[in-house]
Amino acid sequence: MERALVTGGAGFVGSHLAEALVGRGYGVVILDDLSTGKEANIASLLQVGRVDFVKGTVGNLPLLKKLCRGARYVFHLAAIPSVPRSMKKPRDSHRVNATGTLNVLLAARDGGVSKVVMASSSSVYGDTPTLPKREDMLPNPQSPYAASKLAAENYCHVFDRAYGLPTVCLRYFNVYGPRQDPGSQYAAVIPRFISRVVAGMPPVIFGDGQQTRDFTYVADVVQANLLAAESDATGCFNIGSGERTTINRLAGLVISLTGNSVSPVYEPARPGDIEHSLADISLAGGFGYRPGFNLETGLARAVEGLLK
Repeated sequence: MERALVTGGAGFVGSHLAEALVGRGYGVVILDDLSTGKEANIASLLQVGRVDFVKGTVGNLPLLKKLCRGARYVFHLAAIPSVPRSMKKPRDSHRVNATGTLNVLLAARDGGVSKVVMASSSSVYGDTPTLPKREDMLPNPQSPYAASKLAAENYCHVFDRAYGLPTVCLRYFNVYGPRQDPGSQYAAVIPRFISRVVAGMPPVIFGDGQQTRDFTYVADVVQANLLAAESDATGCFNIGSGERTTINRLAGLVISLTGNSVSPVYEPARPGDIEHSLADISLAGGFGYRPGFNLETGLARAVEGLLK
């Protein structure tokens, strides 16, 4: 049985990915410090018998070296994922997102891993006006979170070139779906909107709501990870839906899906947030990536998952 290590595997995206890996016959090791991940996300997986959970951090290089030995793939999703949090605590973002990635790469190189697939972010593009965002555009990070992800990408590139360790960096565009935590003060916009509207409260929009995002359903992100690992792809790839939606329209869709009659309230825009985002996903199409969910279908599943 081939093994895969998933760092951050008890988190939102990581737990979905671990499920898919088990479904494809892999033995899976999940490393997570549970700072944002939850044991409840992987409880059913641990009963299957092909999943081992290790509580630990990507700051622990000896532990990473132990876990990488014998693993074919490493899916590196462990991170502090919030732009607003990084604005308040930039050192934390660097320590986990940049230095943690370096540790993962060192352990993978020394452990004979076949490929590392890293979760990067569309935030590395910053607020450049050109749309859609293409991988050959010059990055322009606007937050410590974005800067830490760009640093991690550069480490991946160096380990590919200098040490012969194949790496793929997937630039996620606003991932959403079941298990996304709505309770954190740094929660992403979709679970925050859903949780408030379900409770009969208005969604809070930062700015005028005309800013746009490319929202990507979690199952599509999982598909991208598997395809990237099992192909000969290396380098950076956008993973999005290829469509953009205003935050005002998003709020309207959530309100419509829940059936609650509320109206958004508006607050000042947050520092570090970008105005517009849209992925050119043609490059990822080269290794077979095709998004299978539009926003309406994905939102319906996200609402259903939050209500369970």
